[in-house]
Amino acid sequence: MSHPTTPTTLQVVCLCADWCGTCREYGQAYAELQQSHPQASFHWVDVEDEADLLGDLDVENFPTLLIGVAGQPVFFGVLLPHIQTLERLVQQAPDLRPLPESRDTPTLRALLATLAERQP
Repeated sequence: MSHPTTPTTLQVVCLCADWCGTCREYGQAYAELQQSHPQASFHWVDVEDEADLLGDLDVENFPTLLIGVAGQPVFFGVLLPHIQTLERLVQQAPDLRPLPESRDTPTLRALLATLAERQP
């Protein structure tokens, strides 16, 4: 059962790097997915240009995705660069449970909060 969302309740964050060819190719499909989901806020974060946002979070592979619902991370991990996989996650996100507490969870929540403040 899906729940209605607003731009601040469903966040999709792609952590990539400008030098990464896979990220550059994925970026176009990501932008198209963003257009088809106006209820969500999408963020593209370059892990080198915006390293200060990541704190001690390690991003080792690309694309790494963070999905948050109401400020709580519900998915964090590397996806194969197939936009259909992310699209299914976006559709299922409102029904996912928050990630269990880990050493990264406070950093992930802080990243979601900072990006929510950037929304126009």
